[in-house]
Amino acid sequence: MDSSLEAAINEWHASVNDGDLERAARAVGDPVVVLGPKGAGPITPAQFAEWVERAGIQLVPRSWHPISARMMVVEEDATWPETEEPTRVATVFRASGGKITAALRLPDLKAALEVACICREMAATE
Repeated sequence: MDSSLEAAINEWHASVNDGDLERAARAVGDPVVVLGPKGAGPITPAQFAEWVERAGIQLVPRSWHPISARMMVVEEDATWPETEEPTRVATVFRASGGKITAALRLPDLKAALEVACICREMAATE
């Protein structure tokens, strides 16, 4: 596992879980591509920080699955302020320059691995 990729993912999780909006904005690229239940697309670091505040989500990494030097799938236990029991999800992370440039949250590890492999193959053929 690339240590800079791991460090970027760890910083992303720490800033999101702490609800630290300034730190969250610094942890992502401009733009950062996101995918979640409410939509997909590029957003600014400020918009990402707004999402952190609005969602109040906590994501605890459970397993790490390297895809490439810049991409990793992390299976996580997610909780929200209104939930008591965690929900298992998985996020495809891409990093560049020590920042997360994509965070694609999917409902399970299988779906995340499939998306990550497609993304890796698309990048390899550009």
